[in-house]
Amino acid sequence: MNNLRKEVQALEEELIDLRRDFHMHPELGYEEVRTSQIVYDYLTDLGLEVKRVAKTGIVGLLRGKESGKTVMLRADLDAIPQNEKTNLPFKSVNEGVMHACGHDGHTAMLMVAAKILSKYKDNIKGNVKFVFQPNEEEAGALDMIKEGVLENPKVDAAFGIHLWTPIESGKVGLAEGPVMAALDEFELEILGEAGHTGSPHTAIDAILAATNIIQSLQSIQTREIDPLSPIAIMIGKINGGTGRNVIADKVEVGGTIRYLFKDEQRERKALLEKFERLISGICEAMNVKYNLKFIPSNPALQNNDKMMNYVRKAAIETFDSDNIFVEYRCMAGEDFAEFSQRVPSFFYFIGNGNKEKGITYPHHHPMFNIDEDTLKYGVEMHVRTVLDFLKD
Repeated sequence: MNNLRKEVQALEEELIDLRRDFHMHPELGYEEVRTSQIVYDYLTDLGLEVKRVAKTGIVGLLRGKESGKTVMLRADLDAIPQNEKTNLPFKSVNEGVMHACGHDGHTAMLMVAAKILSKYKDNIKGNVKFVFQPNEEEAGALDMIKEGVLENPKVDAAFGIHLWTPIESGKVGLAEGPVMAALDEFELEILGEAGHTGSPHTAIDAILAATNIIQSLQSIQTREIDPLSPIAIMIGKINGGTGRNVIADKVEVGGTIRYLFKDEQRERKALLEKFERLISGICEAMNVKYNLKFIPSNPALQNNDKMMNYVRKAAIETFDSDNIFVEYRCMAGEDFAEFSQRVPSFFYFIGNGNKEKGITYPHHHPMFNIDEDTLKYGVEMHVRTVLDFLKD
């Protein structure tokens, strides 16, 4: 452990090269064929037991010299459907696909952490699972769980990192309890009858109904939910109409419902009932029909207070300071939550915002970038939390 920082620094160039390669060649969820093959070959070369899980997912198992507990580290592989607008020399070469969330950095950090930990194999009591998860933006974690990623050997604890531009570089965001929101997505189809804009009385305007629904949905979070319970209903897309002088017969609306509830199962059920009741009422009043589909994504991410102790200790040792912590929660969804619902887990944020470098754009923005100087911290944090947990 005394030479850990030097080991990380010696691999920093490789770490950044890996991140830039992944950034240049982003792949959407369950299409991470190139990315997962690179990870597979890398872990195999380290002498780990490597297998494919959930289509493009990769799991590498490091067995220590002595039997003991099993700790899991997780990184996400997928990019998002976004047109990159940066001028980076390693800008995405895949049109309409971009690593605009930091997953390229997460994957690189975990690969290098695996390389370092493999050197400690004879000093490790227990096992380390390196989980490279596909399709985080939708629901890849649950598919990996269904295929047994938490078994054989059974996982006793899990840790995950997110590089996070809303927090400045040099800081670490962490909190116990619920830290990232539960998420349901929805698709809504509103059906009217087409007609001429000069004879609106002969048609049923789906666009007018849609605008009423979109505005009225906001009343749920301000009038029907306890103000102390965070909730965000957002519309992400709307599509309708075929011409300027044609009354639309159909509008498609899609969005997300995010929430942090104390009694998640009961309150979620009540929330979705309110959501559909409002839509049904407006459609009835405006004489249109509708089809509504809820797409469950992930529950709230729950951080274990005991696991936080390992992360705090590792952070102080990594940053040589205890003045680095920010208590942080947000309404973004993260399907590491599926692991946190099943094993003691901790998910934390390594600050990446750097105004001097112009790294200030939010996640999923076409100008998003990460502060590569922070990647080495993620590697060191991974290694320290694992060794401390297995030694304890």
